[in-house]
Amino acid sequence: MPTITYSLLDGQMTQEDTIFFKKLGKRMATLRKELGITQAQLAETLEISQQLIAAYEAGSRKIPASMLPRLAKLFAITLEELVGLEKMPVKRGPASILQRQIEQIGLMPRAKQKFITEMLEALIKQQQTA
Repeated sequence: MPTITYSLLDGQMTQEDTIFFKKLGKRMATLRKELGITQAQLAETLEISQQLIAAYEAGSRKIPASMLPRLAKLFAITLEELVGLEKMPVKRGPASILQRQIEQIGLMPRAKQKFITEMLEALIKQQQTA
């Protein structure tokens, strides 16, 4: 039985697929930049390589369907907005530093999120008793 590789699947893209994945990649890059994170940071969160993120954003590789809900959640938009079925929300204007930090913490691995949460809880308790 022949093995199907990702490169073979990517080579099988129709013209419509190519257009769709280029637009999806562009939306993905825009959303990532709005969050203020790098391709490497997004790759770490998704546990894939930075080169694969770059290929997704360029539209040269298909983004797996199983990754779409995770991306929508990370970018805090609906799946429909991510794939272009609905208009993306209008830019809210510059987010506060705290809001950007919260969004970036949300993209971190669970262990790092837990450490930051514990540190914040300790600081809040300390402030309340002072």
